[in-house]
Amino acid sequence: MPGDIRETTEGPVLLLDGASMWFRSFFGVPSSITAPDGRPVNALRGFLDAVATLITRHRPSRLVVCLDLDWRPQWRVDLIPSYKAHRVEQEGAGAAPDVEVVPDDLSPQVDMIMAMLDAFGITTAGAPGFEADDVLGTLATQERRDPVVVVSGDRDLLQLVGDEHVPVRVFYIGRGLTKATLFGPAEVAEQYGVPLDRAGRAYAELALLRGDPSDGLPGVPGVGEKTAATLLARYGSLAAILAAADDTSSALPGAQRKKLLAATDYIAAAEPVVLVAHDAPVTLSNESDALPLTAREPRRVAELAGEYGVTSSIERLQKALDKLP
Repeated sequence: MPGDIRETTEGPVLLLDGASMWFRSFFGVPSSITAPDGRPVNALRGFLDAVATLITRHRPSRLVVCLDLDWRPQWRVDLIPSYKAHRVEQEGAGAAPDVEVVPDDLSPQVDMIMAMLDAFGITTAGAPGFEADDVLGTLATQERRDPVVVVSGDRDLLQLVGDEHVPVRVFYIGRGLTKATLFGPAEVAEQYGVPLDRAGRAYAELALLRGDPSDGLPGVPGVGEKTAATLLARYGSLAAILAAADDTSSALPGAQRKKLLAATDYIAAAEPVVLVAHDAPVTLSNESDALPLTAREPRRVAELAGEYGVTSSIERLQKALDKLP
């Protein structure tokens, strides 16, 4: 029947970083892919095909597409004014301040994606005043029933890996789906040299220390990724590193001590910016985040698929759903 949903809880909950996925689809699928009326649909097609691939690989029982309702929250900018500042369109170019630079051909496709998700009955989630990272962080850390797989091309989400209540893993797609890597605590600890027993939080602390130019976060001057990892491996946590910097009798080298003490104000301000929220006021578009086995509105899905020229992608999505238990 239309809109049938899964009643089993055998599979994980799949949390998708919506913007991350459709940006990558837009740049990874040829712009020559168009609807019958000539509109570009490369991001739409790539996104739908990616969802079908993810369902086939992870066999989820629940799925949520997480949204950026505020891509650059003011509370983060107040703490670190440079946060994502390089992504803001210039007012002189005729755009309103704090408007993110998005390719002209992508914005209409986001509307198409949202329309298709709604017609199919796939749940989306957002939180006013928060980014998609915060929605992902909140849903992942508050989950108490099923294992969680977070899908994103943003390494910041590696801070979510853990096993405290349920296993939380990050399926990192920054190099594309075919080269995607599933990260748990062991993989994060091995790749970044952070302590295994707190790999997720330690990764966030590493990112804070080294900085992230893609987000406009300068980091601690003179402390790169290798130095940050070495400090975390030696002392275990950012708090312990700062305590060593304050302790003149500690074995911390003088040059590193000086750099850390000079950056204490930055570190204090940056910590809540780098850490994703675990308590954002998330709302879901549907009553349940159960993955529908069939389209909620099959006629509307068919009409949209024909209008956008993505019938084959919808067929691939349905085929992936048909293989679920």
